[in-house]
Amino acid sequence: MKQLERFLNLCENLPEKPGVYKFIDINNCVLYVGKAKNLKKRVRSYITNFDKSNTKLKLLVSKTYHIEYIIVKNETDAFLLENNLIKSIKPRYNVLLKDDKTYPWIKITNEEYPRILKTRQYVNDGSKYFGPYPSISLLYTLLELLHKIFNIRTCKLKLNEDSILNNKFKVCLEYHIGNCKGPCVNLISYFDYQQRIQYAEKVLKGNLKDVSEYLTKKMYEHSDKLEFELANEYKQKLELLQNYQSRSVVVNPKLSDLDVFTAKQKENKVFINYLKINHGSVVQSYNLVLQPQLDESFEDLFLFGIFHIRELFHSNSSEIIVPLKFNSSFDNIKFFYPKSGDKLKLLKLSLTNLDTYIHQFTMNQLKANYGNVNTRLLEKVKSDLQLRELPVRIECFDISHIQGKYTVASCVVFVNAKPSKNDYRHYIIKTVTHIDDFSSIYEVVYRRFKRLLEEQKPLPHLIIIDGGKGQLSSALKALNDLNLNIDIISIAKKLEEIYKPGDSFPFFVDKRSETLKLIQRIRNEAHRFAVSFHRNMHLKNSFHSVLDFIPNIGEKTKLKLLQHFQSVDILSSVNIEDLEKIVGRNKAKIIFEFFRFYKSIE
Repeated sequence: MKQLERFLNLCENLPEKPGVYKFIDINNCVLYVGKAKNLKKRVRSYITNFDKSNTKLKLLVSKTYHIEYIIVKNETDAFLLENNLIKSIKPRYNVLLKDDKTYPWIKITNEEYPRILKTRQYVNDGSKYFGPYPSISLLYTLLELLHKIFNIRTCKLKLNEDSILNNKFKVCLEYHIGNCKGPCVNLISYFDYQQRIQYAEKVLKGNLKDVSEYLTKKMYEHSDKLEFELANEYKQKLELLQNYQSRSVVVNPKLSDLDVFTAKQKENKVFINYLKINHGSVVQSYNLVLQPQLDESFEDLFLFGIFHIRELFHSNSSEIIVPLKFNSSFDNIKFFYPKSGDKLKLLKLSLTNLDTYIHQFTMNQLKANYGNVNTRLLEKVKSDLQLRELPVRIECFDISHIQGKYTVASCVVFVNAKPSKNDYRHYIIKTVTHIDDFSSIYEVVYRRFKRLLEEQKPLPHLIIIDGGKGQLSSALKALNDLNLNIDIISIAKKLEEIYKPGDSFPFFVDKRSETLKLIQRIRNEAHRFAVSFHRNMHLKNSFHSVLDFIPNIGEKTKLKLLQHFQSVDILSSVNIEDLEKIVGRNKAKIIFEFFRFYKSIE
């Protein structure tokens, strides 16, 4: 409580203005960076529902020794400053960005005769940069297009007016094969070369209309002069541009300089897709993954991603298309929430890209964790059971007892539709002393997933409970008590009916389907594993009462006897020669003499 009081005292010194705040520990290390419309109210909110907060938030508050703040003019500046501070400081408790790669740019060099090339270093050297390009194939497509249309030089010669006039250079192979116009020997004028660079810039900006008009004009000029070879050359360049344009234009060419963002939350990650639209063409496409560290809202994470991406791509667009209305407003930015028309088409296109990326991201994670995935079968299971994700890891629970005695549970694990026997687990039910399958299921499910959470081990994508609606409800309560949201079903033995949470009636699954056969196989394996453990428990306990009285017989010897003879009656009736084969002469004599005495006093 002292820490909460100290934190409250720190809050009292904060102004009620927009800005950015930093939580700092006793070692002067920045733990967290945040932004706020009202610094005082935002920071105080961390302890409003402190008892219900997650563990990380409680740790953050307990470690905070000092709070620094920076006041800014408005919320827009707060977002930008927060973004920059997070990237430069990388505080432990902030959102984790999954875009640490250095993406390439297209660079138009700052030279008298500029070159157009790929680079991964953004240097403030007067050159012009376009990008970055997450898709390397798109970058190479653009570079090839620009060099084919405009014949820009690729050599590293230091060309200037003096060196060209003094004939310091000779044309190279690139000139002879038609890829360069030979500026090094003055075969193309400085003005003409610069004009080509300007039109190349327009292509990179997505303004293809002006370039198309320029190529068409040049084609007709040469045609009128009866220079048909040159006219054909420009015709081919025009066809190259039109072919590229036909693949890139997705909506009305009048729509220009638009940013389109969509976002979805899946499990503990937020996925964001970005499209940059210029003259009806997608000139940039990018996906971002955010992993929240504290209790950030979906809106806050979405806005953080928007500002991060806009800064990454140096976007100054004043119009942003998004699928939801934000409570925040920003200077010089207008958000659109389209219901119809071309802007809605762009939103749907972004959403399609996002869904594709989420699927690829999920599949890549599954492959990294589990190897090759049986996509066909698991996609069918996902579809038949209407699951949220591919059930690569499935866990099934079963209870076994004899009239309430020796109650045990089994957990079997199937990965990629195959048994993963190293992950199987047995449980002795501790809290239930009578016949109560519902309480037993609650206990084992709670114990299992509490342990997985503590050890940060992978959770299943689907849970199967051997039983009906009652067992399913008990298992679901255990998951809810752990704040877990995992797909779960149960299968009742009598009619092989499938139940899902919230449904009063069985869920229909074709009796001949691969899905039901897989569920039955997993259930049967869980039942076998539970029964075998229960049988061993029962045998071990029935032996325990008698064998404990035999002198000089340890646990390993008891286990050997248990596994071989299965019951006290059989063991007590064997001859000494059979015992010698199992435990040796000395122990066989002790056991044989013990049972001879034991029978005499029964």
